[in-house]
Amino acid sequence: MTKIIGDPLNTKERKSLIIAGVALLVLLILAYANHFDNDFHFDDSHTIQENVAIRKLSNIPEFFTNPDMFSASTNHRGLRPLVTTTLAIDYWLAGGLQPFMFQLSTFLWHIGLCIMLFFMYRRLVGKVSTHKWTPFIALMGAGWFGLHTVIAETINYVISRSDVQSTFFIVASFLMYIAYPQKRKYGLYILLAVLGVFAKETVPVLPILLFFYILLFEKELSLYDLFKRSNIKKVGSTIWSLLPLVILVAGTQLYTLSRMSQASASHGMSNPLGYNLLTQTYVWLHYFRSFFLPFDLSADTDLGVITNPFDWRIIAGVLFVIALIITVFKTSRRAETRPIAFGLIWFAASLLPTSLVPFAEVMNDHRMYFAFVGLTLSVVTALWLWVIRRESFFARSRHYRYLITAAFLIIAANAFGVYKRNQVWDTEETLWKDVTEKSPNNGRGWMNYGLTLMAKGDYKQAAVIFAKARDLNPGYSTVYTNLGIAYGGLKEHNKAIENFSTALRLAPGDDVGYSYFGRYFLEQHRFEDAKNMAEKALAINNRSYMAYEVLMGALQGLSMWDVLKQTATAALQLNPGDAKALQYLQAAQQRKTVAPLPDDVVSAVSVVNYINISLEQYNAGKYEDCINTCKQALSVDPDNADAYNNMCAAYNMLKEWDKARQACLKALQLNPNHPNAPANLKWAIQQKL
Repeated sequence: MTKIIGDPLNTKERKSLIIAGVALLVLLILAYANHFDNDFHFDDSHTIQENVAIRKLSNIPEFFTNPDMFSASTNHRGLRPLVTTTLAIDYWLAGGLQPFMFQLSTFLWHIGLCIMLFFMYRRLVGKVSTHKWTPFIALMGAGWFGLHTVIAETINYVISRSDVQSTFFIVASFLMYIAYPQKRKYGLYILLAVLGVFAKETVPVLPILLFFYILLFEKELSLYDLFKRSNIKKVGSTIWSLLPLVILVAGTQLYTLSRMSQASASHGMSNPLGYNLLTQTYVWLHYFRSFFLPFDLSADTDLGVITNPFDWRIIAGVLFVIALIITVFKTSRRAETRPIAFGLIWFAASLLPTSLVPFAEVMNDHRMYFAFVGLTLSVVTALWLWVIRRESFFARSRHYRYLITAAFLIIAANAFGVYKRNQVWDTEETLWKDVTEKSPNNGRGWMNYGLTLMAKGDYKQAAVIFAKARDLNPGYSTVYTNLGIAYGGLKEHNKAIENFSTALRLAPGDDVGYSYFGRYFLEQHRFEDAKNMAEKALAINNRSYMAYEVLMGALQGLSMWDVLKQTATAALQLNPGDAKALQYLQAAQQRKTVAPLPDDVVSAVSVVNYINISLEQYNAGKYEDCINTCKQALSVDPDNADAYNNMCAAYNMLKEWDKARQACLKALQLNPNHPNAPANLKWAIQQKL
């Protein structure tokens, strides 16, 4: 193998590398500084906001076996337990549905990935060169990926942390394999890969990547060499060495997929396979072009399957794929260009899982996250080769500053793009307004924009927007459900019932339509109809808390006290401490109708319930549960001295004296005359001493 040899880094250059790395980290934090309070969006609703499973850490073991706990929607059930587990931890740390902790968590995963990419790029380029500038080009690659404008589409979309986490573990496994070849026999890289399977179904790509890595870099073969009879044994031995990884990853993936219900597994896979594959060639071209010109990003594109094989987009896409294959083969010939070939292989292989399956969404910008790991390697390697061939020019006085300026401009431009995309993802209204402008033929985009108007009480304009969404996508049941809600708000009841009925006809297996129709009947005091709709919703999805709320309201209206007691008890098992369920349980016990509580009163009742529950948990010796319940109370009422006192007492029992002291001091700060906090504080201080 021919290598481009140079001097190792001297002290000054090493210091420059560290300064540049810190500067990139600071720039990354600044670029994303305006995203930490961005709202939940789109599928975040049923996987996070409405998913009561993530509200208890004790559910974590079940996340690995029960696909029903991934989403509140029966159409989106799956098994991504690593994602659900981290969401539950975020909920616990935030004390509720506070976006900051969820956004911060994803961002930290992203930073960790960028750090690993520096070492991965340095190792791969170092396979063919020991030039002293290699660490700088690796840092450039990691920084470019981390701050790329397109990446903001994944970081801002909380449930898309599945892309971040799966990519994190793929890179971690790959890096361990190439950096510690002597430790491969222990299989630690396989363990990392298996963890990634629990985040998303993209990890089976890893054996493909390692296969080409071994052949290109370790066995020093070009792709042309793979077709020579003399290399059959090398190819066979490579496959054999990866067999344990393939078996364990495939077995784990089959397990996660087998746990999904048939309805969830087929949901969203409605496009014809042949035309979908042709369309994917254009999608690949779009992704490739977006790396260099990320100007028309959309959270929900309006591209559909292209059914005309002579469409210019298909022709352009097919030509691009052909050019991509030719480039991979040609760059695999020479040692110094093999990182380019490998990066392009990574780009293509990473897109296979979403290209071979005919998803309803032909293209999603967050799918570029995994693919850009490889494409970044190819681009920075090509730039590196161009630079070192002109090393004598850049080594002259001050000319190296041209390189620094160019690198800064590329990174800064992308950082600015990230900042602007964060603004788009700020609220549901800003996001979906942008979608309607970028993807005007997307009915779902218009529908979601209408939801933001309806949330503000503008039912009239929302109905107009929903009608536009219906015209663009007449078979979309959710549009009719939302039209029913809007017309209900406008008191146009005939239209409301007509649209609700249409939604149920189009999607008879969707519990959400029944729940909303039931809620409409409940608002009209048609209790028997509301009861029937809620029961149908629960028959489809027994974890629908909205259906429970409708059913409890209807049962109270019908004075069915015994059934109401059973239903409220079941609702509390699903969502312990819920104020409305406790209110309905009280009504059932007293056999007396209780008027619905205003939101502010619901919050107050909720806090009292949390405090009472925490006392019961403390007395039962469940100290960690007591602390978690107090945090729930503080998410509703941050200035509740009783919650801090109870936390202090529980921490004392766990012998976590510092945490106990802090909690008691906070309780006394809020209420200097608190009856129990002084004694609890004294105990914590004495035990600490």
